[in-house]
Amino acid sequence: MRIDINLASQPYEDAGRFWLRWGVALGAVSILTLALVTITITGWFAARHDHATIASYHAQIAQRDAIRGQAQAYLNLPENRSTRDQSQFINELIERKSLSWTHVLEDLEKVMPARVHLVSIQPQLDDDNQLLLKMVVGGDSRDKAIELAQRMEESKHFTQTYIETEHTATEGTGDKVQFLINGVYVPETEAALGPAPGSTAQTTKRSRP
Repeated sequence: MRIDINLASQPYEDAGRFWLRWGVALGAVSILTLALVTITITGWFAARHDHATIASYHAQIAQRDAIRGQAQAYLNLPENRSTRDQSQFINELIERKSLSWTHVLEDLEKVMPARVHLVSIQPQLDDDNQLLLKMVVGGDSRDKAIELAQRMEESKHFTQTYIETEHTATEGTGDKVQFLINGVYVPETEAALGPAPGSTAQTTKRSRP
């Protein structure tokens, strides 16, 4: 009979299997660590780029705030307060949608005679705090301008209409004459209310050659 006796001082271990297991685990940890390091570095560069972009935006905002402050200081000068107040009033009208340029142009189109067209329009406040439209129109005869002023006056959206000046149109415009016509615009909400108590339906038309 043969008897095997293990005389080794340490128990027997399969070293190949041990290193295989731990090698796979170590490789997986190394790959995970490399991925985390890559993500961290990429995020750091991305954050650095974002910080640079944000700093650029802050610089632009600061620059525009400085320009706005200078403009505000200029408008606050005594000689410019009237212009500032008029601009604020018109902007408030637009914000409240009491004044719609689409409606203004549509109302003008309804009263515009044939062979007359709008060249430019400028809003401002008159002495009664009403919205005055100063319009340059072009056409081929003075009669058409007078007709336009009469149509505007008869419309519920315009009042106090008159021709302020007229002059011969410059070459290349396609017009024979151009006219500066002034008229107070009545927004839709005010027109629906009708004329104020005590006001007259007719207003004087003024024509200045």
